[in-house]
Amino acid sequence: MNTVLDIRAILDAMPHRYPFLLVDRITEIHHEERRIVGYKNVTFNEHFFQGHFPGRPIMPGVLIIEAMAQTGGLLLMQLPHVSFDPASKLVFFTGITNAKFRKPVVPGDQVFFDVTMLRQRLNTFQMAAKALVLNELVAEAELMAAVVDR
Repeated sequence: MNTVLDIRAILDAMPHRYPFLLVDRITEIHHEERRIVGYKNVTFNEHFFQGHFPGRPIMPGVLIIEAMAQTGGLLLMQLPHVSFDPASKLVFFTGITNAKFRKPVVPGDQVFFDVTMLRQRLNTFQMAAKALVLNELVAEAELMAAVVDR
């Protein structure tokens, strides 16, 4: 089943706001595969480009990881066996392993985040995440998250 979440639906689901909301749209949710795809449009107006790096702007890797984690959090909110009310629960990012940065992300790029849940143990989850620009892998990591009471 495919679903699309626009920015309004993302804002309703997540507590993040500018400049820390790093997902613009969810284009696919596959419940059976426990997989989600979303993206961020990277523009020169992003606040972090002022200092990273002037003259050669590159999106910080830590923000790419955070965007993948936010996309994974949205996945957890959409899966039938996990779904919860965002008014009473939060998804906390709890770990990163095997993070690799393959290519820089620069202004004008559209970064797609492809996240698949690997395992669930009680209220903790492990996910495989990829970031792609023009179908080329720019970053990847395994992420861990926990669903907690607000």
